[in-house]
Amino acid sequence: MIPIQNIYFLLCYAWDTLAEGQVVKLSEDECDTPIDLFARVLEGGVTHLLKRGLDRGYITEELDTSSLRGKLDVSTSIKRNLFHQAHAHCIVDSLSYDVVHNQIIKATLRHLIRFGGLKRDRHDRLLGLYRKLHEVSDIEVKAKDFDRIQFHRNNAFYGFLMHVCRLIHENLIVDQDAGETQFRDFLRNERQMAAVFERFVRNFYKREQTAFRVGTETIEWQDVEADDFDRMFLPKMRTDVSLASSERKLVIDTKYYSQTLQKHYDKQSIHSGNMYQLFSYVKNLQVQEHRGRTIEGILVYPTVGTSLDLRYRVQGHAIRIATVDLNADWKQIHERLLELVRSPLS
Repeated sequence: MIPIQNIYFLLCYAWDTLAEGQVVKLSEDECDTPIDLFARVLEGGVTHLLKRGLDRGYITEELDTSSLRGKLDVSTSIKRNLFHQAHAHCIVDSLSYDVVHNQIIKATLRHLIRFGGLKRDRHDRLLGLYRKLHEVSDIEVKAKDFDRIQFHRNNAFYGFLMHVCRLIHENLIVDQDAGETQFRDFLRNERQMAAVFERFVRNFYKREQTAFRVGTETIEWQDVEADDFDRMFLPKMRTDVSLASSERKLVIDTKYYSQTLQKHYDKQSIHSGNMYQLFSYVKNLQVQEHRGRTIEGILVYPTVGTSLDLRYRVQGHAIRIATVDLNADWKQIHERLLELVRSPLS
């Protein structure tokens, strides 16, 4: 089991919200499960927002009024004969707390309150926060709601909380008939965690080292003879993480499996597709580069308790297969990732 604090650090790096995540202080024995972690983070985050003031936005409202406000809608006023009643139809923009990011927070608090697995004191604190959002509508959150939010410098902290809320909503299973809520263990969702681990590794190197430029890149197939139609069917080659300096270039491919190695006839080996994919990246990128520097490749697997560090030289290219133990102390994880890129693999 990955320690709860390691999960938190992993997510903060993946979301690129390390500074915002440090606003919520977690003690080592405060959270036992991922849902308990998210409830604690949301509790601390919403408390922080209430202390500094919730974000507000302009809400458009149409109303019939005896005193002119906002923009006068002459056409509607005439059509409904409002002028003869000493009224007019107006369109008014007013500042309100009832904006979509506050609505998402309130809805998430509601789901957590209904979840039966939280400690009583945390449940009561979340209920208290929910009641303080009385000026905010209680909505049923849809995935598209998260895309409607406009972030800027003054509400940047909401970006962190929206990541937390999205993760909660993606993994909460609500039984409307029984009125019960369950939380799916997202750590067992290999597809979801693979995306998180990839972003974590990429953002870690962006933040924690200065020797390389960090990003992703698309690699073109080299020395392939085919017409344009046939080329359309070639698989895309896009790196998870590319690290480049004037002397070195590393291609890092991240994977997330419940079992680090594959097994065939009682023999363990690296997942064959992973090795083929990385070598294809390295080989085609070497031709594409035209710079003379050798391309190195690293396959990085997260693991709990099992260590793996394999080195190969394949057709002149250094390839390394390495694991990062997510059960270790965070300082060890930090040092392990830096060690992977510190010196040439050859």
